[in-house]
Amino acid sequence: MRWYPRTLAGQVAALALAVFAVVVVAESVLAAVDARIDGNRAARAEVTAVAVSLAESPSTVAALTSADPSAVLQPVTERVRAATGIAFITVLAPDRTRYTHTDPTRIGEPYLGSIDAALRGQTVTENYTGTLGPSIRTIAPVRTPDGRVVGMVAAGITQRTLTSAWRGQLPLIALAAFAALATAVVGVWWIRRRLLRQTGGLAPGELRLMYDHHDAVLRSVREGLVVVEDGRPALVNSEARRLLGIEADTSPDDLPAFLTDGDEETDVTYADRGRVLLVSRSPVSGRRRSSVVTIRDRTELEEAMGELDSMTRFAEALRSQAHEAANRLHTIVALVEMGRPDEAVRLATTEFELSQQLIDRMTQAVAEPALVALLLGKTAQAAERGIPLSLTEESQVSDAATRILTPGEMITVVGNLIDNALDACDPADPWVEVTVVGDDRMLDIVVADSGTGMDAELFARATTRGYSTKAGGDAAGRGLGLALVAQVVARRHGTMSAENTYGSVITVRMRADDQGASRS
Repeated sequence: MRWYPRTLAGQVAALALAVFAVVVVAESVLAAVDARIDGNRAARAEVTAVAVSLAESPSTVAALTSADPSAVLQPVTERVRAATGIAFITVLAPDRTRYTHTDPTRIGEPYLGSIDAALRGQTVTENYTGTLGPSIRTIAPVRTPDGRVVGMVAAGITQRTLTSAWRGQLPLIALAAFAALATAVVGVWWIRRRLLRQTGGLAPGELRLMYDHHDAVLRSVREGLVVVEDGRPALVNSEARRLLGIEADTSPDDLPAFLTDGDEETDVTYADRGRVLLVSRSPVSGRRRSSVVTIRDRTELEEAMGELDSMTRFAEALRSQAHEAANRLHTIVALVEMGRPDEAVRLATTEFELSQQLIDRMTQAVAEPALVALLLGKTAQAAERGIPLSLTEESQVSDAATRILTPGEMITVVGNLIDNALDACDPADPWVEVTVVGDDRMLDIVVADSGTGMDAELFARATTRGYSTKAGGDAAGRGLGLALVAQVVARRHGTMSAENTYGSVITVRMRADDQGASRS
């Protein structure tokens, strides 16, 4: 049979009550001891004051030098004894003969106790067992004006009287102890109720088991998990720290805004620190600015989806080109059969010359092969969609531009800007224009289209998170292009702006000086 409470609240309450009981009992004992010590100290002071006062009184000196000291002193000492409540006042001669005593029959008998110091003119307080039992007594010398000791005054309080006095305080001490214990019981009961609510009536072992399982779950779950309390992350698992780059000393101001926003969200796409994240937020009922946020990494999936989308569009373009080539081939064969070979040759070489001219033009303007391949692919993709895509005459990119942006970053910036432009251009008059100028000192990327463009607020939303003006919006996981471009620009300390002039124009500008400052 368990002799101790099962729940954590019960165990804490029992321990607290035991500690309170020990403290109260100890304090009561100390209070009783202190009362006894204070009583003895007060008794010593009182008997000393009475003895010295009588010894220094001129009437006492006169009485001791009279013919019958007892007749004068006995009534006086009894009145003083009755007024002060002390046990006895004895006036005695230098030869120990008593002149006064509480029991008149003992007058004339020798005084019991030490008088040597008093005979030398000193006042002495001591514990001594006399005719009235153990007592605290003070003996003071009585001097004549010329300094002779003509007698002594002894005053004392019996230990029995002192014991009765301090024992009389025990009921008050006991009452105070009971009141303290009663207060402690009420306080412990309140603490137990509060702990029961907060711990759910669980035992310490159960709480430890829950913590171990909780910690294991947090470490093993593959999703990022953040518990936000009062606008601040109260719990962040290792996956969330990895995805968000949160360290122990990370300032709340440096945390992503979607952690502290209080609205409920489900599978909303955000771009943060070069990652594509799928965020869900569930506010905690009844608690302001408190929520549970789950985070999933969709970076690799989005990259794969982007590659798949590109491959699909390329495949569609190839199918279209194959169909067109078949038509041209049939036409060429028919011309040959009709005996018109010159027209057949002219038809066969015209398309090839146009394609070669485009390749030569882009290769001369852009020295980076990956960027050339991207531009050629986007041109074919735009042509398939019936959208003219052109590289402006002023475009010129040298090999040294890779010192400002890596080939991969160039593809991210230029590719996403072109994709957005292809989607946003005016269907009634579609066109996209690309300008890329770069060397070892600067890199400017300008993509214009015939669309309506975005105002400053809309552009800011599009570059800070996965916002999209296309059909489907956030829920479709779209609108990440500008956010990814903005992350590259911020990482390289460049600038990105949007304006509506001859069309919707987005400009990305990098400088070599900014790159050096970012690396230093």
